[in-house]
Amino acid sequence: MKFKALFKNNNNNNKIGNSSTDKTFSVKKEERQIKAWVCFFIIALVISGATAIPAEAELAFALKLFSANSLIGSFLSSIEEGVSKTQSQYPFLFYGYDWLAFAHFVLAILFIGPLREPVRNKWVIAFGMIACLLIIPFAMIAGYYRGIPIWWRLIDCSFGIIGIIPLIICYKKINALESEEVAKSSFYKN
Repeated sequence: MKFKALFKNNNNNNKIGNSSTDKTFSVKKEERQIKAWVCFFIIALVISGATAIPAEAELAFALKLFSANSLIGSFLSSIEEGVSKTQSQYPFLFYGYDWLAFAHFVLAILFIGPLREPVRNKWVIAFGMIACLLIIPFAMIAGYYRGIPIWWRLIDCSFGIIGIIPLIICYKKINALESEEVAKSSFYKN
């Protein structure tokens, strides 16, 4: 009787869909998905930072896309006028744009931690989610005091909303990985 039971267990272990194999495949799949989302977020931060540097060229391009009589076109024209005057009279103020870009690049480097070791660096994902949430009150309050139209502030807020989506996905997947690691370690302790 014992022999049959052993034989039956061996057959179950050799099946492709056994629980151990499924869990290992699932963990690898979760890790790949986390890495893909974190890479996406890193690339988005780098691109966002890089776009902070050529403000004048970007404004010139954006002005070609919108009629000067449109809501967006008139707002962009007003920004372009301010940027041109600032550039000609106070070019050192654009150093702030350079630091804005640098901050994005540094934040992108921060996310290499969860790219390499997601569970150990879950705090970076939580930090990113908090930062994304803080974009909303910051854009609304600072934008109000700077005279930025509400529709433009909502565009700024959308960066926080869009940014938090991949981070929430990563956070949930990291929690699943963490649970799997805890289960695995408690299994080996017993």
